[in-house]
Amino acid sequence: MNDTKFEKYRFQPFIIEAVRELGFYEPTEIQERIIPVILKGVSAIGQSQTGTGKTHAYILPVIEGIDPSKNEVQAVITAPTRELANQIYQEILKITEFAPESGKITARCFVGGTDKQRMIDKLKTQPHIVVGTPGRINDLVKEQALNLHKASFLIVDEADLMLDMGFIHDVDQFAARMPEKLQMLVFSATIPEKLKPFLKKYMENPKYIQIDPSQAAAQNIEHLIMPTRHRNKTSLIHSALTAFNPYLAIVFTNTKKKADEVADALLAQGVKVGRIHGDLNPRERKRVMKQVKDLEFQYIVATDLAARGIDIEGVSHIINYELPPDLDFYIHRVGRTARAGQSGIALTVYETSDEDALNRLEKMGITFKSVDIQKGEWVEIGERNKRKKRKKQDDETDARAQSLVRKPAKVKPGYKKKMQADIKKIKKRARRLQNRK
Repeated sequence: MNDTKFEKYRFQPFIIEAVRELGFYEPTEIQERIIPVILKGVSAIGQSQTGTGKTHAYILPVIEGIDPSKNEVQAVITAPTRELANQIYQEILKITEFAPESGKITARCFVGGTDKQRMIDKLKTQPHIVVGTPGRINDLVKEQALNLHKASFLIVDEADLMLDMGFIHDVDQFAARMPEKLQMLVFSATIPEKLKPFLKKYMENPKYIQIDPSQAAAQNIEHLIMPTRHRNKTSLIHSALTAFNPYLAIVFTNTKKKADEVADALLAQGVKVGRIHGDLNPRERKRVMKQVKDLEFQYIVATDLAARGIDIEGVSHIINYELPPDLDFYIHRVGRTARAGQSGIALTVYETSDEDALNRLEKMGITFKSVDIQKGEWVEIGERNKRKKRKKQDDETDARAQSLVRKPAKVKPGYKKKMQADIKKIKKRARRLQNRK
């Protein structure tokens, strides 16, 4: 029987069996730090990027805390998008299917874009765990179909994205109907000021756990940058995708309009490409996600919705058609690859106007390698700011050479020419040394 370090948490045998089956051997940093806190019944805020294992950091201790003998809702898990809610639900099912017949744990997923009446009919028996989008959960509570007044856990996943999408109000409405002694767990990549009043309202002295973004970002990711050099950007993306021949690549754009433009241009070049953005209706999004899961696409063009709200397995390459205005989203985007110990490649196609953003990403601890495509092959090229560095070195050499050549006390005819010749010699020597290095 395979050993697993999750045994130290003293979970019920069926949870340990499920963890072994899923191949989890060692907890990630967020799991290591937050599972013991949740098991003690303490409310917590976990600040970590995507791809750090936070979903299992809360679903394992939440399942541990369910009493199957009580036919009532005991845990509510909310997510900002239907896809993410469904993915969390599927992960819960992978654990609960190992529960013994005598202690079966029930879970239900409630999201918008589905028949509400059918959901209400299913709620004649209340599930132990509810997963869903805030709007739909709130609707079912208002209809008095879903009873949350005895729930012990409330989990708010991707809270900053919830705030951006205007869903915190819905969470607030149904959270107000939940018990006062509620264990609340909030997970967010960032904690914006506007989120703090909501946290303060429901959480008294929560345990705050932050995972350093640089650790979450790029351990197994190779970060590449390619200059446009006045070439057509979409043609470059096409060349990059062809040269990579990825298992699965996501091309990120900043707007829905640009995502459609890039997808259409790639389609015109004979590339079969899927697209994911906020303008797709629920049915279209469901269809695309199924096609992705069935490996019908090798390439996906997406907006940042896919960076945070959707979990796509098997992404080997990320391509930034453009850098996001909020550079935290660079971390979210590249976090789609190199998951669960795998490696990945992130390529950014940049213009001269992106220099400042690239400098800031470097300060965040990201190391870029400059590359280009020549005759369909990847080649490494010089650093993007090599020219600036050379000019700086030349200026420093000039200053040093001039300081070494003394102006004579008594000026003789032709001293300027002699001085310039001496400076030239010193600069030549300095350059030779530099080249040797």
